[in-house]
Amino acid sequence: MSTFQAQQVPCPGGTLYTIRAGDTLFALAQRFNTTVQAIINANPGIDPNSLQVGRIICIPVAPGPGPCPGGFFYTIQAGDTYFSLARRFNVTVDQLIQANPGVNPDALRIGQQICIPTRPPGPGPCQGMLYTIRAGDTYFSLAQRFNVTVAALIAANPGVDPNRLMIGQQICIPTAGPGPTPCPGGTLYTIRAGDTYFSLAQRFNVTVAALIAANPGVDPNRLMVGQQICIPTGGGPGPTPCPGMMYTIQAGDTFFSLAQRFGVTVAALQAANPGVNPNNLQIGQQICIPNWA
Repeated sequence: MSTFQAQQVPCPGGTLYTIRAGDTLFALAQRFNTTVQAIINANPGIDPNSLQVGRIICIPVAPGPGPCPGGFFYTIQAGDTYFSLARRFNVTVDQLIQANPGVNPDALRIGQQICIPTRPPGPGPCQGMLYTIRAGDTYFSLAQRFNVTVAALIAANPGVDPNRLMIGQQICIPTAGPGPTPCPGGTLYTIRAGDTYFSLAQRFNVTVAALIAANPGVDPNRLMVGQQICIPTGGGPGPTPCPGMMYTIQAGDTFFSLAQRFGVTVAALQAANPGVNPNNLQIGQQICIPNWA
């Protein structure tokens, strides 16, 4: 047994550690969530520039936040500084320093816990339901999941930074925004992936303006899968009345192929279907096949 191993090192409340090849006080301080100075103070006579393999040293209790009355504990993440945390949580740097005696603000470590001396930002009165943030949640994903808009989430949660949501944080999910009800004389349609007002207007032979008018409060630029909107009727020119028969567009159909198939001219198809874009036929769209000669 080496003389170093035989030494009795006083280490009240700390941990005895045997120096290994490659160890430095800086690496040990990071590993045990303490400071270089704290290790030096706990081991009088140690030469921080010449650690001896096999020597037993004392790793003191890591400095950290004590009680955090009226606040909450926060785990340091990459890029965090006292300045950025002060701005994020609406406190001062001085308040953070006072709430965390013994923590070096210039040497914050990922995974280290500090006290934020204020309650975490959260919703006030909630006209909806309270939701607890989980890993991976974003305002965008929550807006899609609960059929609301990102703007509605921001408005319902003043003081919450949507770019820094924290697991366990509670936010307010407001009641779903205004929808397409009532829809007199029209049809309720459920938004699918890829839908836009432009594509729906072409598909259902209405105008974008008619869709907007039929769905007050719906943001046409933020349609969400599963959201219901109203497809009005008579929103634009269509093939009614039809001096012939109604036909449902299928994959591969074009006005040219249909003209050949039904013995009519492309011009006759266009005349019977004003407002239909022959270059953008939609599967399921109905058009008029006029009586052939």
